[in-house]
Parts: sequence; C-alpha cells; structure tokens
Amino acid sequence: MVGRRRKSQDNPSATGPGERPAEGLLPADFELEDLYGAFAAHGRDDEDMDDEAVLVPPVRLPSQEALAAEALAVPMLGYALKLSRWTAPHRPVDEFGDLTDADREPAARLLGLAPAEGEVPEEAVIEAMRAWSLACDLDLVEIGTTAEGAHVAIPGPDLEPAEQGDAETVLELWLTAAGIVRELAAEADSLPGPGEEEAEAEEDSERTEESRLAEVEESRDEAAELLDEALQVLYETTAFADPGTETVPLGVLAALLVVPEGEDPSEELLGDITDVMVALDPMLADLAELGLLEYRPIDPELFDEEEGEESAEQAAAVPTGDEPLDEAESARFGLVRLTPLGQYGVRQWLLEDGYDAPLVGELAQGDAADLLRAVSEASNVLPEEEVREWVKGREALPAARELLDAARGTDTYAPLRRMLCQLALNELGAAAEPAVREVLDDPELGGGARAWLAAQGAQDVPTPERGMALWTVIDTFAAQLIDSGGDAELLRELIGGLPVTDNPASYFGELWRVDHPYTAEVLEAVGELHLDRQVAKEARKAAFKARSKKG
Repeated sequence: MVGRRRKSQDNPSATGPGERPAEGLLPADFELEDLYGAFAAHGRDDEDMDDEAVLVPPVRLPSQEALAAEALAVPMLGYALKLSRWTAPHRPVDEFGDLTDADREPAARLLGLAPAEGEVPEEAVIEAMRAWSLACDLDLVEIGTTAEGAHVAIPGPDLEPAEQGDAETVLELWLTAAGIVRELAAEADSLPGPGEEEAEAEEDSERTEESRLAEVEESRDEAAELLDEALQVLYETTAFADPGTETVPLGVLAALLVVPEGEDPSEELLGDITDVMVALDPMLADLAELGLLEYRPIDPELFDEEEGEESAEQAAAVPTGDEPLDEAESARFGLVRLTPLGQYGVRQWLLEDGYDAPLVGELAQGDAADLLRAVSEASNVLPEEEVREWVKGREALPAARELLDAARGTDTYAPLRRMLCQLALNELGAAAEPAVREVLDDPELGGGARAWLAAQGAQDVPTPERGMALWTVIDTFAAQLIDSGGDAELLRELIGGLPVTDNPASYFGELWRVDHPYTAEVLEAVGELHLDRQVAKEARKAAFKARSKKG
C-alpha cells in the first residue's frame, strides 16, 4: 500500500518510513495539521516525494475477537465458509476447480440466494460462484484428483478453526479476501467500459497488442494508487473523528485527494474532483462488500439530470457561490465510512509496507517509567490518549507516586517527562494531592508540584524558594522547546509570558546561573524570539554566559 506523503517547509527534518527525525526535534516534529492533515497532492515529481514524510495517526481498534466477529458477519465470507463445509467429505468439480453445472443451483439455494423450490435466478448462481471462487482463493477448499482421475474439492485446514471463531484465523482469511477484492477493484476500474474498446480500436488501429496491454497496466496502477490514497485519507480522518462523525461525503474525499493544501480549487480542479468521484465509486462499492467500508454509492440518476457536474462540485464541498445542498441531496453523491474492520485492514497493509501505524494504548502497557519514556521519545503519538489509557483502572495515589518518581532526571527528555507527569496527574485529579505534597521539597519536582496544587485549587500551597522557582521556569520552557519541535510562533507566545521585570538584565542575570541542562537553550530561544529588543538582547548575553559556564 502506498503511504501518502506530506511535505512541510517548516519541518525540513521530515523522514521516510521507519526512520527517526533528527535528534532534538523529537517528539513533536510536526504541527498536528502537518502531521495528519487530510490533503494529498497529486502529480508531484519523485524529487518532491523523497522529501516528504509519511506519518500515520495512532488509531483505536476493537479487540481481535470483536473484529473477527465483524468479519464473520460479512455475507460473502460467510458464503465461502458455508460452501466449503458443503464439500465435505468431498464434492465433484470440473477441470478448472469450479462447481459442476449440477451443483451451481443447489449452491445458490444453500446460501439462501434462491428459494428452496422453483426457478433459480441467474444472479443468484453468479453470486454463489463468486463465493466459491473466494473459498478457493482463501484455500478454504482444496482441489485434487482421485485415483480414478475425478476432480474433487475437500474442506481446507483453515475451515474448522474459522467456523469455531478462532480470531487469528478469521482475520487472516478476511484480510486475504479484502486484499483480493482491493486488487480486483482497481483492475476492473482500469478496463475499458462498454463501447470504449471499439472506439479505441478505430482510433488506434495501428497500436500493437503490447502497447495496449502496457496502457491497461498503467491504468491499473493509477487506479490502485488512487484507491490506496483514498483509503489512507479515510484512515486518517477516521482516527480523529468524534464517534458517530466518521462518515465522509464522497465529494469531500475526492477534494482532499485533488486540491493541494493551501490552494483554492480552480475550474480544472473542480472537474478533476468529479472525475475522482466517478473513478472511486465502483471501487469503494466493491470494498463495501467485504465490510471494509460502509458505502452509499452515487445515485445513478444524477448522470441523467441536467447540470449534474455543477451539483457534483457542490457535493464535493468546494465553494461555488451557490446555496449548499441539503443533507439528503448531498448524500446522493455518495457517502463513505471506514469501518473498524476497515481500519484494521488498512493498518495491516501499511505495516506490511514498512510504515509505522501505531495503536492507541501501545505505549501504556508498562509502568510509569515505561509510559513517560516511550511517549517522550515517540515521534508519532497522541500523548493525552496514551496517558488516559495508562491511568484507566489504576488507583490514584500509588499511580501518582509512581509517575512522580519516573519524572525525575536530568537527561535529554526529563523536562518532557515532567510535563507529561503533570498531564497524567490532571487525569488522576484531586486524589493525587497527597502524593504531590510529598515532593514539595524535591528540587526537580517541587516547583511543578506547587503549580499543580494551585491549579487544583488546593489550600496552603507554600511559596517556592527563588532558586526552585527559576529552575522550574527553565524546566517548563525546556519541555515546551522539546515538544514544539522549534515552532517559532508557539514558542514566541510562550516566551511572551515570561515574568521578565522592568530590569531584564537583573532577571536574566539570575536565570543564566540556574543549574539546568537546558538553561542555555532556553535563553537562546528567548533571545531569538522575544519581541522586545532589549529583553532579547539581555537573553542572548545571558545565553552566552550560560554556554561559557557549561564549558
């Protein structure tokens, strides 16, 4: 699966899959909109693609058992299992491994696609044969030849564990089926439509068979890439959607794929959006059959209505100056939602291609030290979600003590661990207060502990000594410096809140003496970004002194 790539001039250290950003920019290399923004630009050259980052948002998935239950509820997979059991102990097939003519109508009846008596519709037989083909592709049935030379099918080894609901087996079967359908959907989209073959033959009568096949292959690759990008956009938007809001209008999905970030759609792009909608429509419908998506296709009557293109542009949520369509009318242009089973499938494809596709809660499995260290050092993480997962079900007081103990240290990520500790204490709430009061005299934790207690509205919070207060200022800004990844706008806003007096030389004269690993870095940031020129000058002088003191 081709990962979508994002390029940001503000983040030149963006790296490829499996690589770590440059030291000093972890763990927040990118702004949220840059990291997980939904726009994807088409038509970029290879040089641009090499400079772009592929980062996939963490997602929350149901348990494997729940996903397996969803997979077993997919009709086509259920049909394949039922036909596979029907072969026991063995059933005759033709030389191609297909059901014999005599068994095709009974197979349709077995699956409930036709009445028990009477005529069997041709569509029912076709559906039964599709289910049989899937059973063969999944090795749920095995084809062989008897000693007498007869061709027969027998149940495959995965049938029994799948019927018993073994989650690993079921999900492996479903993922294989989804991959087959995904590939066939793109292949079908690349083939000429009715009447197109004759027209092409007349226009290009001199083309060789080889050139025609090359064009079909190129078209198939383009369709596959478009489908993969659409699935990843859905994966990203679903990851950040509130429950119940995961459904995306097809026009919006197409616009996210076509319109480059920061640009207004031109007339040409509006046409491209419509083309992408039409191209995706049958492919998404095919994937919906396997439960990967919930999809409402484009209303075919729209193609017969006047001004259909203009309506499609409106449905794509592109400003046209007209009144927006109401919800019912907009739905006629297609609605798509990636199911939890679909999230699982897309994530597995991304992992197979070497991309980091984390799960929410993966970093919250160990003790507090493991949590704070992992979240601090991760480049692709939602800290609040990991903290909530870790706190869930834990007794507040012991958890608070464990967090505070893990927050100590003077290493590179220590300031960030202390900031994350505060975040976790907020989740624990007032019940953590006794543990926080225990560290009021701790030189590394005492200042932050006082700030947390004050924010909780606690009484009798002692005023910190001057040295502790200054150390906490440096530590707090150091955490923000690490976490912001050098975002100048954010840092300037934070630096503007520094308690600089009317005598900045005196204030920074105290700060540069603070014994903290990040003293010089914090002062340098203040000197570079503070809007008051006098304050900035004094900060730079103090940073020089801190560097000299450091050695």
